[in-house]
Amino acid sequence: MSESRLSTRCGYVSLQGRRDDNQDFGGYSEPATAASAAYGVVAAVADGVAGAKGGRVAAEMCVQSFLDGYYSLPLTLGVERTAAHCLKAANAWIHAVGRRDPQLTGMAATFSALILRDRQAHVIHVGDSRVYRLRGASLERLTEDHCYPHPDMDHVLLRAVGIEQSVRADHARHGLERHDRFLLCSDGVHAVVPDADIRSILQARASPEASAQALAELALERGSQDNITALVMDVIDLPLPSRSSLEASIGALPLLELPRVGQVVDGYALERQISSGRYSAVFVAHDPAGGAERVLKFPHPRVADNEEYYRAFLREAWIGSRVHSPWVAEIVEPAAGARSRLYTVMPYYSGKTLDQLIAEGRRISLEEGVGIGLRLCKAVHALHRLRIIHRDIKPDNILLTGGDGLRLLDLGVARLPAWDDDPAQSIPGTASYLAPEQFAGDRGSEASDIFAAGVTLYRMFAGGAYPYGEIEPFTHPRFEGRLRSLAVYRPDLPVWLDAILAKALAVNPAERPADIVELAYELENGLAKGGQVRPAKRAWYERNPLLFWKTVALLLLVLWLATLAAVGGDRGSRAGSVVPPEASRAVAARGE
Repeated sequence: MSESRLSTRCGYVSLQGRRDDNQDFGGYSEPATAASAAYGVVAAVADGVAGAKGGRVAAEMCVQSFLDGYYSLPLTLGVERTAAHCLKAANAWIHAVGRRDPQLTGMAATFSALILRDRQAHVIHVGDSRVYRLRGASLERLTEDHCYPHPDMDHVLLRAVGIEQSVRADHARHGLERHDRFLLCSDGVHAVVPDADIRSILQARASPEASAQALAELALERGSQDNITALVMDVIDLPLPSRSSLEASIGALPLLELPRVGQVVDGYALERQISSGRYSAVFVAHDPAGGAERVLKFPHPRVADNEEYYRAFLREAWIGSRVHSPWVAEIVEPAAGARSRLYTVMPYYSGKTLDQLIAEGRRISLEEGVGIGLRLCKAVHALHRLRIIHRDIKPDNILLTGGDGLRLLDLGVARLPAWDDDPAQSIPGTASYLAPEQFAGDRGSEASDIFAAGVTLYRMFAGGAYPYGEIEPFTHPRFEGRLRSLAVYRPDLPVWLDAILAKALAVNPAERPADIVELAYELENGLAKGGQVRPAKRAWYERNPLLFWKTVALLLLVLWLATLAAVGGDRGSRAGSVVPPEASRAVAARGE
């Protein structure tokens, strides 16, 4: 499995605008060597305080010293302490020079920095520059302006770098997701461009350079009287979290009593409960950050001593950080320290499960069924390419969303061969979907996932029937010679589909498709070339030999009886036409 790394792209624009000079300054820095990659990337924007001499000097000094200092300090200090050291040094120099040099009297600057490290975003902030984050369609401001709250004095700064001998900066941490987009800007932008317009430009997803330019030009067009600076940064890829960090973060979370509808958990307002089982309860909640609906899954307190259930939560977090596919359910990683108890967070997907579709009794057409099968294969491939085995593929875990959407759910029992191959653990999954080799102790493989996918597709087409019959848990079923042809339930479907599913359901794993991509290819190729070809109609004898022989016997009996009747009638007619010899001679005489 190839390890991902933090990958970003940045665009920066700074305009003088209607001012005599540009007192804004911004910068962006990436690690210079592979050895320094653990530091992450840093972006910063500073705005020289208006009315003070040397504003540009203060802004440039603030950004340059912060970027240089951050990469020179040891990693062991951590982001917050490292940032505090860098900003303290910049503040001391700016404050001292501003008091000594008449040309730079009272110089100061606002300062906002964004540090992306590991899978977290750290925001360091002083003054009224701002940092925004666009995630999906939601724009969130990550900083608070340090200004007087009175409307007539909202231009007066309460804090800035260099104003006093010491500086107090805000520090906040936020979880990172791929495709997060950040904006750092001076008040020359946000003072005249409303958040709605900022969101619209960022959401257009032009390049970071083009987006920054569009924001700057809009601010100028809206009449900004200040310098205008915009820095846009896109998160393209993220490093994988370490197993130890996940174990530490989840293991430290308490397992509490199940919440109730209406309760607020870490800012999530629980709106309704959608399921309640022996081991967990699932709620739909309102996300305080972006306003979107989320699904929160809480473990039941009774599993406090169940190590395997804790492992399930850990697996979901581990897999969710690795699999990025439109066909697999995502795991939303909360910001560090945001969770006060054990639970997992997922996006809310509207739709119905494949199991619900089957229960409706609607006959699935060839085209619709193959389309679902192809999307399922894509979901399974997204796991297999990372050497993750799902182990519980079944209609209950396949959510059909709007249009042609599909999400493969429930990664709690997935197998990570490089991680948890404890032979003492029980084999998870649902008995009717387990491959024959799993009943013999196999812990799950790509081949067993293909078998489970075959059972799932068979049931979808067959109206819920199982190819080998329904299997009870804790039994050792026999498979040889028990596969029922799909034509028994759906004689309207083509023979090539029956053959493909029979191959996926082969008792011998070596006889199944080599991988899930091959199964997808066979389905797609069959639909393209085989189309709606109907299977050849089987002889009556093959379909129901007992009824055939009964009918043959009945027909033979009827034929025999008819023959007897015909023979008897013929004899009777011949006997009735015999002429006595005397009459015969008389007739002959008259004829003469």
